[in-house]
Amino acid sequence: MRRLFAILAIYAPLAAAADSAADQAHALFERDWQWRLRHQPELATSVGDHRFDDKLADTSLNGLRAATEHEHRMFDAIKAIDRDQLAGQDRISYDLFLDDKERKLAAAAFYPFDPYPITAQNGLHIRLPQLVAQMQFADEDDYRNYIARLQALPRHVDGLIEQMRYGMRNGWVAPKVVMQPLPALLRAMREHLADGPLGSPLRALPATIDKDVREQLAASGSAALADSAAPALQRLEEFVRTEYLPAARDAIAASSLPGGAAWYAFVVRGATTTNMSPAEINALGLKEVARLRGEIVAAIPRTGFRGSFEQFAAFARSDPRLFYVDPEALLARYRRTLERAQARLPDLFATVPKEDIVVKPIQGAGAEQQPGAYYEAGGPGRVAALVVNTSRLNTRPMWEVDTLTLHEGVPGHHVQVARAHEIEGLPAFRRYAWYVAFGEGWALYAESLGPQLGLYKDPFSSFGHLNDELFRAVRLVVDTGIHALGWSRQQAIDYMNANTANPPADNEAEVDRYIAQPGQALGYKIGQLRILALREKAQAALGPRFDLKRFHNAVIDNGALPLAVLEREIERWIGQESAPKAETPKPAPAHPPG
Repeated sequence: MRRLFAILAIYAPLAAAADSAADQAHALFERDWQWRLRHQPELATSVGDHRFDDKLADTSLNGLRAATEHEHRMFDAIKAIDRDQLAGQDRISYDLFLDDKERKLAAAAFYPFDPYPITAQNGLHIRLPQLVAQMQFADEDDYRNYIARLQALPRHVDGLIEQMRYGMRNGWVAPKVVMQPLPALLRAMREHLADGPLGSPLRALPATIDKDVREQLAASGSAALADSAAPALQRLEEFVRTEYLPAARDAIAASSLPGGAAWYAFVVRGATTTNMSPAEINALGLKEVARLRGEIVAAIPRTGFRGSFEQFAAFARSDPRLFYVDPEALLARYRRTLERAQARLPDLFATVPKEDIVVKPIQGAGAEQQPGAYYEAGGPGRVAALVVNTSRLNTRPMWEVDTLTLHEGVPGHHVQVARAHEIEGLPAFRRYAWYVAFGEGWALYAESLGPQLGLYKDPFSSFGHLNDELFRAVRLVVDTGIHALGWSRQQAIDYMNANTANPPADNEAEVDRYIAQPGQALGYKIGQLRILALREKAQAALGPRFDLKRFHNAVIDNGALPLAVLEREIERWIGQESAPKAETPKPAPAHPPG
């Protein structure tokens, strides 16, 4: 017996070590996730965790330094775990976690904070109304949380100003062109606090709350808007107008920042999750633009139009017959298209996610600065939504409805995101992960599935699909042109006007988006092309064994992935599909009674 205990004592640490690597990794992933939820309460709200709905993130320099210190600790902690003891999804999770920490620390080495904490294209004035739409407003506690969140806005704004002043001292300032519209946007938000999206919850307190409490909450909420939100927004508006704009740079290229060329190459790698250089991406973009323009020229006669690409583009973006005049009619078209696509999903996926999705309009002021449609992920107590922009109806052509529905709804963002939510065993940081090249690449790939879903039968709708793909190819040329090749803003606008059917005002807004968010727009086409290449590779390798439904689930059933990891997983899947399938034994014949 003593000898048995001695043997067990020798081998127990080995077994514990083998188990502990996975246990340590799981514990680390959860510890980091809980830290993120506490320190990024907006993230918590967006994923349906409402414990921190009374808070906004600490945007001060000290708060951001503490966040970087946390990333250092997490990096050291994951490196201390023996990767060789992990297998399957645990090893993938290890690699993704390590990659995330390495990227964040590398970004901080270029510049320790967000280079552009707010621009006309992105920031508080856009994110806060979206955040309010993601909050829950069912009982008294929900409203008290919201009031506390409004009261936290002044400190949040002070942190943004502190960040921007730091950038002014260190040469990291945003281009003037993407800051000039911001004061007016902040003023409009401030002037519409009560009747805009921030005041919307206070205008509809549920009758399930006692009348006296409703009146008290309405009064407290109005006071928070007037005494906290309004002065904070006015302070930010005045700072941008009087201090930041005079210091903002005239140059628009990321390469004009300190060490900007290397920084742009870094953000390009992050957005595409590849090692492609800006020059390689530009060349790819030119090739894709030429290919897609050729396809559109060939498709135009099917619409009955006789003329050049330029003439058709002008017609398609202006003829009143191609636009709805009633917002409800536009919403109804999106709903019909979504229902048709949902009904055919089993034809394209072995496993279809169960999460529902609805169509709803963008609420409140500020819609003019929003895209034609976007996806709002669902969560506990909140249904996912395809959010449709019903403002400026003369810029929302009918021919873009089908392709936008497939991109933002199904089988695009919704199928991919909802499926990730349902995958058992993934740590939270993977269930809610986002890589531009994967997420947007998948959504752009999903647009190509329209024919299998019974869409694009109308030649104008088919044109809309081709135009949207051409638009994403143009981005490869324009983004790299601006930030690496010295293009002017007007040169970029002219190129977009010459190569898309988008309204000129939309193209101008798009160019400003690329100036404000260097590299981000590159992920769409790069990701789509990689997924298409993997599909072709799988078809060639598997021949008649290739199953499109199983391929689609192989792409999305690990959650969002960098493209290199996706390629590795698809190659592994091809190997599994190629393996000889074990034959099901035939039942023995029944013997007649003898």
